[in-house]
Amino acid sequence: MTRPQGGSGHGPGRILVTIYAILALAAMTRGIVAILRHGSDAPLAYALSIAAGVIYLIAAIAMTLDGRWRPVAWASIGIEMIGVLVIGTWSLLDEVTFKDATVWSAYGRGYGCIPLLLPAAGLWWLWRTRPRESATIEEGSRDERVK
Repeated sequence: MTRPQGGSGHGPGRILVTIYAILALAAMTRGIVAILRHGSDAPLAYALSIAAGVIYLIAAIAMTLDGRWRPVAWASIGIEMIGVLVIGTWSLLDEVTFKDATVWSAYGRGYGCIPLLLPAAGLWWLWRTRPRESATIEEGSRDERVK
């Protein structure tokens, strides 16, 4: 089985980046509109939606840029996974704190559970497209010969 070439420029990577960008826009818009309309009703939920949107945006950008941005992609998608699990569980256990839903409430149920599935897909894609050690060692050897 061959490993996919490059990062997010082709195939599933491009689809993941597109989904991340759409969720970033949806989450940030939802949070901003909610704060402007009735911000005092559930400020934590609205702030968490905006934060989730920012994390989605960072992940989309980092996956697009690849290379040196790869650790940023790993970190942002890891934070996203932790966020959806923690906020998802918290929102089910403490409905008083979450008077209104966030993107991650009930594990993203309001978004078809895509917020729960997306970080798993993103982490899988980063793992699947990670640079091979042999390529890194080979490039290092080539750099040594040039000097």
